[in-house]
Amino acid sequence: MHASTRPLRRSARVEYTLPREDTSARWARRLTAGFLNGTRTPPEVALYMDEATLVVSELVTNATRHGHSRCRLRLSTAPHTLTIEVHDDSRGHPVLRAVDPDGENGRGIALVSHLTRRLDVTDHPRGGKTVRAVLSTTGAG
Repeated sequence: MHASTRPLRRSARVEYTLPREDTSARWARRLTAGFLNGTRTPPEVALYMDEATLVVSELVTNATRHGHSRCRLRLSTAPHTLTIEVHDDSRGHPVLRAVDPDGENGRGIALVSHLTRRLDVTDHPRGGKTVRAVLSTTGAG
C-alpha cells in the first residue's frame, strides 16, 4: 500500500476569461477537467467530472451565444460542494422551458437545474449577470 503524498485541501478557486467564440465551451470543459484533477482541489471533486463539465459547457455556451463580449468562468470548491459561475454582459436570464420532445434546443438549463443543488442568477449594477450552479460533492458520483 502506498500512502498519497497529495496535500489534503478543503477548498480551491480559479477564474478564466473566455472569448465570445464557439470554441469557448470546449476550452471551458478542458479547463474544468484540469482544475478538478489538479493538486489544488479536494480529490473527491474529480468524481463529479461528467456533471461539472456538462454544466460548464451549457453555461458557457449560453454566455457566448447571448452575451456581447467575453465571459468569465469561475470554479471553486468548498467542503461538499463545487460552485460554477459564469459571468457575461447580457441582461437576459436563462429560461427554464418545457422540453419539446422533437426540439433540438432548450434543454440545457433544465439539465443544469437537474444536476445541481442550486441554480441562481445575480444581476450586476453595471450590467450583465452571473449564473451560479452549485453541485453537491457528497454521495455517489
